[in-house]
Amino acid sequence: MAKSDKRDETKSSVQVRQLGGHFAAEVRGVDLSEPIPDSTLKDLKNAFGQYGVIFFRDQDLTPEAHIRFAERWGEININRFFQAVDGYPQIAEVRKEPDQTVNIGGGWHTDHSYDQIPALGSILYAREVPESGGDTLFASMSAAWDALSDGLKQTLSGLRAVHSSRHVFGAASAYKAVADLGGRIGNAEQATQDAVHPVGITHPLSGRKALYVNPGFTLRFEGWTTAESAPLLRTLYEHASRPEFTYRFHWEPGSIAFWDNRATWHYALNDYAGKQRLMHRITLEGEAIGA
Repeated sequence: MAKSDKRDETKSSVQVRQLGGHFAAEVRGVDLSEPIPDSTLKDLKNAFGQYGVIFFRDQDLTPEAHIRFAERWGEININRFFQAVDGYPQIAEVRKEPDQTVNIGGGWHTDHSYDQIPALGSILYAREVPESGGDTLFASMSAAWDALSDGLKQTLSGLRAVHSSRHVFGAASAYKAVADLGGRIGNAEQATQDAVHPVGITHPLSGRKALYVNPGFTLRFEGWTTAESAPLLRTLYEHASRPEFTYRFHWEPGSIAFWDNRATWHYALNDYAGKQRLMHRITLEGEAIGA
């Protein structure tokens, strides 16, 4: 009888299937409620770097398991503005009650681009979702960059953009002006983050170039006025949200989306009036990004 190969005992069971034309993949064969072996984590990191956003189905996570999985990737960012899950400050609630009309994240954006060191990614776990509606759109900023003309790439390669949290989470923000947020967003006095990043970044994991501006948090180009910046930013936003660069994810209870904030945008659709949606989100600290 042939000797068994010890390496097979640690072989990863990860199965990855690409979903979108340019990015996004579904991962099977992983139970995230259990500790993740090193071989599995390696395969997940490869998929994350290649596809920008990876999805898991039929997961049953306790808050402890959610945190344990996140910590395998790095340090957790404690959210400043969202209400936390009771007893678990590492996990932010993304909630919309049936009587609330405004959702959180209802527009194209990239989490934490206002930080000096942007977040690596966010791990969003579906606790309660409507039977229909409440999908999330994702867009690939690597695909968007690749499709730009050589001339525009050259122009953008010399630009940096200003990002801020003040106009979104501050005392005079759009969120604060909405009456039915019900305490889901708070700590407006902590919305003091401003950052300047290259418009075209080199992704620290994949090495690919990516467009790094977003409608949610980008204000203007460094050295330009807001009015001067607006036409070019509008052109970039329209380009990056073209259907061929996007993927629409339908949530089910137990679904997880883990997206790379350096390589994607996302947009939570608000098309489930009168229904409840509750998600748990952990955000991971990132690393410095450069052109």
